[in-house]
Amino acid sequence: MAVKELKTADFDSTISNNDIVILDFWAPWCGPCKSFAPVFENVSEEHPDIVFAKVNTDEENSLAGHFGIRSIPTLMVFRERVIVFQQAGALPKSALDDLIRQIRELDMEEIKRGAQPYSADEAQG
Repeated sequence: MAVKELKTADFDSTISNNDIVILDFWAPWCGPCKSFAPVFENVSEEHPDIVFAKVNTDEENSLAGHFGIRSIPTLMVFRERVIVFQQAGALPKSALDDLIRQIRELDMEEIKRGAQPYSADEAQG
């Protein structure tokens, strides 16, 4: 699956309708973001069952603000509507591959007992 550009209007349905969503918060002027883009694209092609999406923080600043994005690039991973990972900084391919392996292995029943699932109402407020 190719990397998609995620807009505020599509955010809720993307998170709600997909098991795993990996977001790359980035900006066109960001050097590390440009360096990370080919890694993100390459890994997305190896995992067609995962949604890989980029959020342009210049255009979608309300999303970036809602999630407290202060540095870019920042990766955020949702699994079953729960944020299970968030970290600023570009990752090498091996680290991104390892992260995906770990995300797939998570016991989501255990995680959900202690986490609030993402709600579309939160992003609107």
